[in-house]
Amino acid sequence: MTQVAEKLQPWMAVLEQRGTDGPRWLQDMRARAATAFAELGFPTNRDEEWRFTSVAPIASAEFQAAPSARVSLGEPDLAGFLYSGSEHRIVIVNGLFSAELSRAPNLPQGVRAGSLAAAVTEHPEVAQRYLGQLAEFNTRAFSALNTALAVDGAYVYIPDGVILEQPLQLLFVTTGAESGAPLMANVRTLIVAGDRSQSRIVETYVGPPGSVYFTNAVTEVAMGEGAVMDHYKVQEESQAAFHVASMHVHAVRASNFSSHSFSLGGRLVRNDVNAHLDGEGAECTLNGLYLADGERHVDNHTEIDHAKAHCPSHEIYKGILGGKARAVFNGKILVRQDAQKTDAKQTNRALLLTADASINTKPQLEIFADDVKCTHGAAIGQLDEDALFYLRARGLTHFEARDMLIHAFAGEILERVRIEPLRQALEAELYAQLAKDLAEIDGA
Repeated sequence: MTQVAEKLQPWMAVLEQRGTDGPRWLQDMRARAATAFAELGFPTNRDEEWRFTSVAPIASAEFQAAPSARVSLGEPDLAGFLYSGSEHRIVIVNGLFSAELSRAPNLPQGVRAGSLAAAVTEHPEVAQRYLGQLAEFNTRAFSALNTALAVDGAYVYIPDGVILEQPLQLLFVTTGAESGAPLMANVRTLIVAGDRSQSRIVETYVGPPGSVYFTNAVTEVAMGEGAVMDHYKVQEESQAAFHVASMHVHAVRASNFSSHSFSLGGRLVRNDVNAHLDGEGAECTLNGLYLADGERHVDNHTEIDHAKAHCPSHEIYKGILGGKARAVFNGKILVRQDAQKTDAKQTNRALLLTADASINTKPQLEIFADDVKCTHGAAIGQLDEDALFYLRARGLTHFEARDMLIHAFAGEILERVRIEPLRQALEAELYAQLAKDLAEIDGA
């Protein structure tokens, strides 16, 4: 046993409980992932990718893996988690597909949306081709942990040329432990979009308010030629929960992938987004908005890998921080030698509402082609005093002017949400949290 494994005894015991069902190739992948995690251990601040984010609260806790028994929830338990108009939804509870709570009526012919475990046996030609192929786990501890322990999850397959008229919501619920050690849910998602398909996917992560639990999520998205996907991730975990997630996107010729990430909950949150533009004309958009207060910590790491020519990318991430909250943004743009005519733009802005809030930001450009246009910009600070003065000169109070500027700051990202009921729900939640935080600041 390695020295790292000796320090991971409680976690190694959990790994020994990994699933034993499924075909041989899946069992082999789980075993390799378990070995990788034992060799890697949890990342520390000595790792450059985790320099400003300590996962010690996760590593030192003795989380128990989600039980194989399915938790019984009803429609009332989902109240507030479903945005109005979410006709099509796949519900995953503690990592396991819930047929009772899922609704996917009248999907176009050939579309599959449901259990990942079922897809492994019922749709093996797709599952074996893509599952575990985009989310590399030999150097990523949390991906290794997820790959070893995930036994189910969400599966979406859209055939060539199919257009999903209605958005599809993937709702992930972690219930927390009723007794004993807190619960860990290893959540897995595989989305395969065929050539020329069009879709809108909403991933939502939720849990009981105040509960301590750990959601470890991995999403793989395979885009066919000319496919178009508008993807949303809404993270509204308990304020005491831990959330570590990675999304891996493979985009080929003429495909268009856009991601909109909203982090509104969690005690410790890490979001990794990795997009590989591997065909001429592939396009990628990454937008993000996060809100943190108290002593919460939010870390967003993005990487866009331009591997082929004529691939534009656009990225805007914004954060609003109050209390003693901390945030991290690391945005990497890689332009390979064959990726001529690349046009990549990255912007990161953070608004600090208190003197004790802070953010570490690191934009990265690695360019190995000579005919490219790549720009990045970062801005961190408090509200613009000139703008406040301008608004107050027109009759607004200090508080009204401040609130208007904060809402405008967040509005640039919210306005990019193309699903109207979802945008309205996000606005309501974000502005309710802001009102609470600002009231605490004003009363201090």
